[in-house]
Amino acid sequence: MRQFFALLIILLISPTFACNSGLLDQNFRKLASAETVNLCEAYEGKVLLVVNTASKCGYTPQYEGLEKLYAQYQKQGLVVLGFPSNDFLGQEPGTEAEIQDFCRLTYDVNFPMFEKTTVKQNNAHSFYARLAELSGTYPTWNFHKYLIGRDGELITQFSPHTAPFDAALVAAIEQALQ
Repeated sequence: MRQFFALLIILLISPTFACNSGLLDQNFRKLASAETVNLCEAYEGKVLLVVNTASKCGYTPQYEGLEKLYAQYQKQGLVVLGFPSNDFLGQEPGTEAEIQDFCRLTYDVNFPMFEKTTVKQNNAHSFYARLAELSGTYPTWNFHKYLIGRDGELITQFSPHTAPFDAALVAAIEQALQ
């Protein structure tokens, strides 16, 4: 009985992961799957780079750099999360299965990808609406990036023009991983 109360006290006074903010307390279906993932539960304590993606965009080659970032920093705690979106000139028109095949076959994408998601202002999914509220900006195009710290709080955002290995983005990731 003492062990139970000791454990209860530890749980009550221990710092908890910041799902309380609500930012990561979101459920998304994995791309082309029926499996649902709660971002908070799945990525507790990780640094997240959240990116809205598209397969038929001038920035689509960023998939390659995002995958390299993920591979390089994954062991240190970085997870890239891809959210395909068809919000900008219909540049993600395919089915989820087609998107998944494209990403894997063309860019060997292994980072987690989720269901097609609306990111544009006025219709944005609640996750993207909250990211926009916290950062002051909605995605302006495909491959907009939001960096979230281990505590589940937004650190900063980067425009679609920012390449995955841009010095400022890499520096922000490395600082967040420390």
